[in-house]
Order: sequence, then C-alpha cells, then structure tokens
Amino acid sequence: MKKYLVQFKPFLIFIGTFFAVYIVLTLLYKFYLNGFGPNEVDEITNTAGRNVEQLMQTFSCDIKIHKSLTDSWMEVWYNKHYSVRIVEGCNAVSVMILFVAFVLAFSGNFKVTLLFIIFGIFSIYVLNVARIAILVVLLFRFPEQDHFLHGTLFPLIIYGFVFLLWIIWVNKFSKYAK
Repeated sequence: MKKYLVQFKPFLIFIGTFFAVYIVLTLLYKFYLNGFGPNEVDEITNTAGRNVEQLMQTFSCDIKIHKSLTDSWMEVWYNKHYSVRIVEGCNAVSVMILFVAFVLAFSGNFKVTLLFIIFGIFSIYVLNVARIAILVVLLFRFPEQDHFLHGTLFPLIIYGFVFLLWIIWVNKFSKYAK
C-alpha cells in the first residue's frame, strides 16, 4: 500500500488540494450568501447586473436592469420587454471557485500563481458579463432557442474558456510546466 501512496503522491496531493480549496471557497461563498435575506440580491450578482446594463448601454441598447420587487433576482428589460432574470448563479462565482481550486492544486511560484488567479477571475468575470449581454439579445430575438443558448452554448463557452486557462496554466506557469 505504501508503494502505491508514494507512486501516486503527486496525484493525491493534486486531488487533496483541489477538493480542500474548492470546499473552503464554496463554504466561504455560502457564508457570504447567507448574509442576505430571502428577497435580497447579493452584491456580486447586483454588480454583474449593473455591468451588463453598462455594457449594453455602451452599444445604445434599450436596457433596464433592476432588482425584482418580490424576488431575489435582477429583472432584465430589453426593448421594453421583460427578457430574462439574473440570479445568483449567473454571477460566475462558482466557475471562479472551480478555476482557483484547479490553479492552486497545480500551483507554481506564489507571485505567478496569485497573478494568474487574479487575471483568470477578472477575465472570467468580463466574459460572463459579455455572455449575459449577448444572451439577453439572442433570447429576445430567438426565445425558442432558450434551452440551447442558456443550457448548452453559453456554458460551453464559459467552461471552454476556463479549460483553456487551465491548459495555459499547466503548460506555461505551474510547477509541472516544461
């Protein structure tokens, strides 16, 4: 048994670090969310909604995003029609947690790791804001494609981007990079 532990030590360290970081960050995020009432929108989701509105206004879109009067989400009004809602899961924090856990599990130099995590979180956030804005327009024009756009295409884009960041991290910056 000891032979296998030694043989698989790098893999076990990766798995242990990944799950430890993922669980700790998820618990911290849940603790953060518990600070909000049942009909409140957390500040990260609120900021994402405001950023989507700012981005779309930059392109002269008729967009209004505000907190629902009765529920814990942001209502998106596009071209004077209620289009979609932005809920807590739309803020990409869970994707960022997954990204950070993977990078830390393959950590390299502290400074490089920290800078890559900051760059990754920022780029995931920006991509997510753009994703929501484009999704608003596409769902307005093609509401029958809701399942494909929201459930398949856009998750594929954001998770594909995170996967690309992971590939870059492992091959260029991690302690295993050649």
